Amino acid sequence: MADGPVLARLHFGREDAERDVTEGLLLRGGFLPNAAYRAALSGRKMLIIGRKGSGKSAICMQLSADGGQHAGTVLVTPDETAGEEIRRFELQGLPGDSAKSLIWRYLFAVHAARHLVTHAKDAHRRKPDSVKALARFLKQNGESAGGRLGDRLAQGARGLQTSLSLEAFGVKAGLDLAGAPSEGAQAARQLEVVEQGVAKAFTDLGCAGAHGPLLLMVDQLEQVWSAEPDSNSMVIGLLLAAKHAVSLYGGAVRFLLFLRADIYDSLSFGEGDKFRGDELRITWTEQALRDLALARARASVGAEMTAELLWGELFPAVVEGEETASYLFRRCLPRPRDAIQFLNLCQETASLIHGRERITEGDVLQAGRQFSAWKRKDLALEYLVAHPFLNHLFPLFQNTGYVVTRAALGSRFDAAAESLHRLFPAYLDALTLPGIIDVLYAVGFLGVRRGNDVVFAGGDDLPVQSHETEFHVHPCFRAALGSTNAIDLRHFEPLAVTGRVLQGGFQGYNDTTFATTPSRDHRLVQELRRSCHSILAQTSRAVSLAPDARDEITQQINRVLDEVNVLPSGAASTFDLEDRLLLTAHYFDTLAAQLLASGLDDTTGAGEVVRRVQEEARRLRRQAGGSYGSSGNSSGS
Repeated sequence: MADGPVLARLHFGREDAERDVTEGLLLRGGFLPNAAYRAALSGRKMLIIGRKGSGKSAICMQLSADGGQHAGTVLVTPDETAGEEIRRFELQGLPGDSAKSLIWRYLFAVHAARHLVTHAKDAHRRKPDSVKALARFLKQNGESAGGRLGDRLAQGARGLQTSLSLEAFGVKAGLDLAGAPSEGAQAARQLEVVEQGVAKAFTDLGCAGAHGPLLLMVDQLEQVWSAEPDSNSMVIGLLLAAKHAVSLYGGAVRFLLFLRADIYDSLSFGEGDKFRGDELRITWTEQALRDLALARARASVGAEMTAELLWGELFPAVVEGEETASYLFRRCLPRPRDAIQFLNLCQETASLIHGRERITEGDVLQAGRQFSAWKRKDLALEYLVAHPFLNHLFPLFQNTGYVVTRAALGSRFDAAAESLHRLFPAYLDALTLPGIIDVLYAVGFLGVRRGNDVVFAGGDDLPVQSHETEFHVHPCFRAALGSTNAIDLRHFEPLAVTGRVLQGGFQGYNDTTFATTPSRDHRLVQELRRSCHSILAQTSRAVSLAPDARDEITQQINRVLDEVNVLPSGAASTFDLEDRLLLTAHYFDTLAAQLLASGLDDTTGAGEVVRRVQEEARRLRRQAGGSYGSSGNSSGS
């Protein structure tokens, strides 16, 4: 490895593939080939779908760099000007989707024609007449040179809406196309002439069998998409155009379309089922993210970097009792961008802020709080177009437990519904309890409990079903929301009573005296222990209760038990211990009320636990009263 502290040189790359390529990390081995990359490279899939930050552009950049397998590579990334040209393109006589497919087909034909003219000059000894015709067509229509995509699209749109110069193909548009019944029909006829000219040139050069195909990719459509019908038509038109071009040009051209999952899933069109075989959705497992982290660490530091060095020396071995890599990747959404940001933030916290040569557990925890705040903001921005109300739903989960039931969420939503409806009147259909649950699950904010697992959206998982009642906030967002405990349970805090106990003249005692003559003090302490153990036993038997919720209840009862175990049960006065029983009974009542307020009732497996807590509260009040007639006795009935 190079000289200097390893941690100072450790870098996991940039969040965007374009800068990763520019700085060389992606090409030095920082790219991890995955199923989506292999399917795209082989041509088995045409449609690569993934969330923002899932690695679509990285695949795109890597394919561009792997130019040896293709005769040429063309990457189309529309800017706002180009997107506006496509969105507003219309043809009389054609529906919006079909009209926009024509402008995409024209764009593909022009890119293929430009490639063929250059390719024939560079790689073929002869230039067939069909290629010469393409060169004349490009020149006559101002498509020979480069220039901004938006300007070229505007020019092509005008040509399709009026007339293209087709003399290069032996067609005089004004005469030969005069009988077209509509503007749309005339544009389609003109485009067919151009496409047939391109197809003939591919055939005459024999490109399909002689070498790799032309690779034509479209990426970053999200930059020009909005949740409006014309934007959806723009994307549907792209799909239709690519499907048409694949059948027309055969193996001479390969198409790859990179689409964000929320955009693709929002589309509804009659031919959507024809694209199922072309789809591949990018998914990331924890192991894949581990492999990516190691590959990028090696690309920045050196090939000698090992998993043991990365996760055992540069990072702490464990964080909060959990193996570090698992801790990190459970707290980010399963996509490379989030993992890279979190890893880099840990490195910067240790190296830049604290000047260390190793990342400590404290550095990871500090970075985790910052990362969680970032991700809460980023999620709202990611879905700002499709779900502008998303940021206003997060307060429903603030400073409360991260396990939430449908009933508890319904109560919180009812209190906020009027304000949400007033702020977002166009989204009334979505702003219902089932609607917000569906949205929060789809964007990865909420997971749903299914059996013993909590499932978050991704891959082929089912949407939330109407009978499912228990949801968990993703660990990524908990710190930012102040929701780090499973359920919002107040801690048992007997400090005031303990102070009186410790200062109130308790005298030493010999435990052997209780073997023969148990005092009332000793019996009261035993009753407290018995109540705690009874609740703990009932909680452990609640097998259908969410494990995180069960652990949280157990933790709180154990806090009570810890306090009981240090009580001096040989006290001369019984008043303080009676006070302790009443205080504990009150806490148990509060605990039961909080469990019910969190929606943890019989439907979640918590009903028996709640009833046992309430029963022990009543029993402790009776014990505190006893023969002394404490007022606590009547309050427990």
